[in-house]
Amino acid sequence: MSDEGTVTDEVRIRELEQALETETDRLKKLYAAYEQQEKEYLDAKAEIEVLEKEIVEREIEKEAMENILMERDLKLRELEMSSTKSATLVSHLEPELEKMEEKYTREKDRLGKVFAIAEELDNDLKLAVTEMKARDGWYVAHMSLFEDLNKAIQERYEMIEQAVEAERAAQQKADAFVERMDSMVEARAAEMTIEEAEGAISDEADSTSSEDEIVVPVGVVEVAISPGPDGEYGTDDDEVEVRSRSSKDEENAPDEEAASEEAPAEETEETEE
Repeated sequence: MSDEGTVTDEVRIRELEQALETETDRLKKLYAAYEQQEKEYLDAKAEIEVLEKEIVEREIEKEAMENILMERDLKLRELEMSSTKSATLVSHLEPELEKMEEKYTREKDRLGKVFAIAEELDNDLKLAVTEMKARDGWYVAHMSLFEDLNKAIQERYEMIEQAVEAERAAQQKADAFVERMDSMVEARAAEMTIEEAEGAISDEADSTSSEDEIVVPVGVVEVAISPGPDGEYGTDDDEVEVRSRSSKDEENAPDEEAASEEAPAEETEETEE
């Protein structure tokens, strides 16, 4: 019994070991298959994620394409409407186009004429500029002559002004002399008696009866007093003439002026006495 029991136990153990090995191999195979399945699962999961991303991107692209198509359709409609409007506008503008072409032809002809006139004016301008340059050159070449002529004219004007001023000064001196003579005559007449005045007048008339005029030198001029038509001095028709003095009279002028200045001084002294 013991041998059979031992054999039986050994066989049982051997069977169990074989079963264990068999199960171990089966488990290893199952684990390898599990790992393979897990790997395939992970790969499939990753692929699914990629595909989902691609699907999302495709959806986005699809929406973008739909938007683009919608925009294209809108643009096509707008273009169709614009084309329709343009066609209508062209049909309305064709008569205006013909009018504009006619107007353009007229304006073209007019501008051609204007351009021809402008060319003529430009040629005239160039000719005028050339003539002006020639005139300026002639003026520059003869400028000294014009300057000398202008200088001579200015000197002539200055001489005329100086002569007028000298004549005016001489007239003023003559007027002053006449006033002075009148005042002297009035002063002498106030001092003389009637008889003395008549005697002085007769003496003056006798002394001047042989002469036609009385000449009184005043500076660079002389005053000539003539009795007038009635032949008498001291009347309203006496003629007074102011004229330039001769060289001989100018030499004697200082002595005569000194004598004329001394005479009033002596008369003044007599009046004071």
